[in-house]
Amino acid sequence: MLTELLCTMRKLPSVLARKLTSGTSGSPVLPDMSEVRSRLRDIVGASTNWRDHVQAMQERKALHTLLAKRQEDLPPRRMKDSYLEVILPLGSQPEIREKYLNVHNSVRFGRILEDLDSLGVLICYTHTKQETQPRSPLSIVTALVDKINLCKKIIYPDCDIKFTGNVSWVGRTSMEVKMHMLQLHGGDYSPVLDATFVMVARDPENKRPAFVNPLIPESPEEEEIFKQGELNKLKRIDFSTASLLKMAPTAEERNIVHDIFLNTLDTRTVSFRSRKLPPNSVWMEDAKLKGLQICHPQERNIFNRIFGGFLMRKAFELGWATACSYGSSRPFIVSVDDIMFQRPVEVGSLLLLSAQVCYTEKNYIQVRVHSEVYDADTREHQTTNIFHFTFISENEVPRVIPKTYGESMLYLDGKRHFAAIMKDI
Repeated sequence: MLTELLCTMRKLPSVLARKLTSGTSGSPVLPDMSEVRSRLRDIVGASTNWRDHVQAMQERKALHTLLAKRQEDLPPRRMKDSYLEVILPLGSQPEIREKYLNVHNSVRFGRILEDLDSLGVLICYTHTKQETQPRSPLSIVTALVDKINLCKKIIYPDCDIKFTGNVSWVGRTSMEVKMHMLQLHGGDYSPVLDATFVMVARDPENKRPAFVNPLIPESPEEEEIFKQGELNKLKRIDFSTASLLKMAPTAEERNIVHDIFLNTLDTRTVSFRSRKLPPNSVWMEDAKLKGLQICHPQERNIFNRIFGGFLMRKAFELGWATACSYGSSRPFIVSVDDIMFQRPVEVGSLLLLSAQVCYTEKNYIQVRVHSEVYDADTREHQTTNIFHFTFISENEVPRVIPKTYGESMLYLDGKRHFAAIMKDI
């Protein structure tokens, strides 16, 4: 029997309850996700038509003159200024369920990733909104999904979902956004997940960084949230500095790799090359799946590139399938962390996805998904994203065993991510 993970929901004061739209009487009418995406198109002047969309992006070049020369020239904002609540009416509007429904009669988590990405961008545009400017000169894009921690195994497809969120930390050109997702049960909303995204602001052509409004905490609680955002930034720097792509493993990690090597040697031979798989184990090279996506205009974002939420959904679904195949049972997502958007994916690209089980422990499966674009003209591959997913299976899973040095580094990297997730939740 799996134990349910608990969320620590960080609630902002009720005074932050600011809505996009309100009813004329009674309770406020919350916007839904279709309105979120419509608002984003209006903010940047995007079109729903492919040819018009290209022209609209060309017209954004004229907005360069509206950019601030210094951050000090922009008015400071409060956390409540960017606070939004959005409804996903799965219970009250059954006609939209099909898009979110999976074969297990629960909500597709990949669709939730898309919604979180859209909402995070709108929250940042709300933070940077200038009343005198009908269209924003900023191109705000997702730079990083720092973490998404879930406290519910199952998201029900017939109960309304509410998203809340606000800007929680601001640098000079970047913003951290904290979002929460809750689901209606018995008349009350209960926590489902917490998410932390990092967004960056760029110029109208999405080529250079652009300044954003500073953030001023108004209470001890908000000061603590702001400080946590600064700590999150420092943690990301430390984690990147210690990356196994830059630094050698620690002494303890080297011992782990050597122990695995010794435990897989065939004792019947005196050879470093003769390897034997231990019981209840799987070679890492046999624990991977691959996929390919043609990036059609339908999946573009408001800046005429492939929507980051779409990339996350496709990576998650391949990662889920990999965990399902490896554990021979239905896996449940526990956490998403450290998704770095290294470069944009252009419309028309061939997107190659590769999912690898890189670490296992008891019922847990750590999956790493690597995405890259392939240029058919130059025959070059360029990495766009690395995704890290932590799943939990209903039964204990086999131990994944690296064979080569490169696989051992993947194993250690997966172990690091898993340890960080377990510490966090």
